[in-house]
Amino acid sequence: MMVPALAESARGAARATSARSRPELAARVAVVVPAYNEARLIQRTLRSIPRYVPQVVVVDDASRDATSALARALGDPRVQVLRHEHNRGVGAAIVTGYRHAFARGADVCVVMAGDAQMDPEDLSALLRPVVAGHADYSKGDRLSFPEVRRHMPLSRWLGNELLSRCTALATGLSVRDSQCGYTALTRRAAARLPLEQLWPRYGYPNDLLAMLAEQRLRVRDVVVRPVYADEVSGIGLRHALFVVPYVLLRALHRRLASGLVPRAPLLDGLDEQPEVD
Repeated sequence: MMVPALAESARGAARATSARSRPELAARVAVVVPAYNEARLIQRTLRSIPRYVPQVVVVDDASRDATSALARALGDPRVQVLRHEHNRGVGAAIVTGYRHAFARGADVCVVMAGDAQMDPEDLSALLRPVVAGHADYSKGDRLSFPEVRRHMPLSRWLGNELLSRCTALATGLSVRDSQCGYTALTRRAAARLPLEQLWPRYGYPNDLLAMLAEQRLRVRDVVVRPVYADEVSGIGLRHALFVVPYVLLRALHRRLASGLVPRAPLLDGLDEQPEVD
């Protein structure tokens, strides 16, 4: 029989070996799942989250369906369900999830929406830059995926290309696919961001990128697979034509007012309470 000290030493060596071969295992990772009326897809999403993730926070943004009940019914001990009493928007739901997860010891928070549009096979690659200390925020880039035009509807491809270019101009960041919500944020970076001011609804990714740029935080694009199947998008023409441009103009105004001038990209390593069920 192995004595306790030797057993603990062996476990420590095993963890160190795992961390070297799988860098994403070196940090405590939480997955935040914002969800609104996702009863049809929430269990599929939660089942897909890799087992190496110890904490999953579902934030039900006042759904009118059984999203919360189905998330709890899955019986996964990693999953905690928070629920907004009133609908506050996807950006607000993500902030609620961030605060909850970071307060409970997470080193990195990943966002995987409740509509099963984010491939769990890409999670490891998304985590590597932030866990290794090469980035403060990593984000999915579907537009650089090979044969993206075969996977992404033409209208979304055109819209994402246009909004990404506008976001790059407004923020000074060399980012692709600004609208991709598959992201990883470190605890250190989150502490420097005024998350209480984040745009609460669609348009939040652009506002968050602007905040990261204002704080001189490092952003890394990671190529991920675009997933489009039987989900229903909540993003309409109004958001693309009015909401996101407004968010970007607001961000540009903040940037100019703070004295930030167009600068080199920050890419690749320069330099509260919801109901708890």
